[in-house]
Amino acid sequence: MDIPKPGLSSAMPGHLIRRLHQRATQVFTQRVRQAGFDLTPVQFSALDALRHNPGIDQAGLAAIVAKDRATLGDVLDRLEQKGLVARTTSARDKRARVLRLTTQGEGMIAALTPLVTRLQDEILSGLSKAEVARFVQLAAKAAEAIEEG
Repeated sequence: MDIPKPGLSSAMPGHLIRRLHQRATQVFTQRVRQAGFDLTPVQFSALDALRHNPGIDQAGLAAIVAKDRATLGDVLDRLEQKGLVARTTSARDKRARVLRLTTQGEGMIAALTPLVTRLQDEILSGLSKAEVARFVQLAAKAAEAIEEG
């Protein structure tokens, strides 16, 4: 039986980024569930951003986690239902919602941060430490260029 040959797309950045994203999501989900938590990577990112930006509004948080406002609204709905995030009306702008972690949310992000930090090595397990550092540098540069775009 002949071994299938990869197509041109297998060497394209978009295809490789998609594959890495799948791997990152898979590893994150498995490790977080094994630790007894029910949280997606985007939910973790939102909690982490809120930990560093208490009192931010939804539009600001959407920019930080790189999600559109509608998608972030859905994420926040789920986090609020889980008791991890509280939303209140802004005193400065009655249309804006101010966000903060609840005590339960603070506890969850504190418990998960070391786990998520450790699983990063598993996502890029085929790379040396120097290669991981270079990969992160280049990925950050590409992401920054998109944002400036």
